[in-house]
Amino acid sequence: MARAWLSLGANLGDAPANLAEAVRRIGEADGVAVVAQSGMITTKPWGKTDQPDFLNLALEINTALEPLPLLDALQAIEAVMGRERLEHWGPRVIDIDIVAYERLEMDTARLTLPHRYAHERDFVLDPLREIAPAVTEWLTSRRR
Repeated sequence: MARAWLSLGANLGDAPANLAEAVRRIGEADGVAVVAQSGMITTKPWGKTDQPDFLNLALEINTALEPLPLLDALQAIEAVMGRERLEHWGPRVIDIDIVAYERLEMDTARLTLPHRYAHERDFVLDPLREIAPAVTEWLTSRRR
């Protein structure tokens, strides 16, 4: 099993319920087990700022899935929950990003690991620091 760290966010509908449902669905996905969950934090939008504030949290998971099948599973959860990709950095019912997968580095058309902007985003780093301080340090030190 590999270890991975996810960042979740929501700012449409009942954001706390959406995050809780996403965590539940992730934990029920084949080949995935939730190891740790941060608390929820409220954050300002990043990139496109004329939208409601987000609620964010981080998860640490164990997974039997390789990175791209894991991405497929997470995007399927987003789709079932009503995620529509209408606007880059726009509002969303749920957003699930793979922040890091072990210490793997990859850059494909579909997935960059570690996440390209994680080291710049407090809404990713603050919850992640709560459950995985060593991973947070690794992300920030390698992207300066």
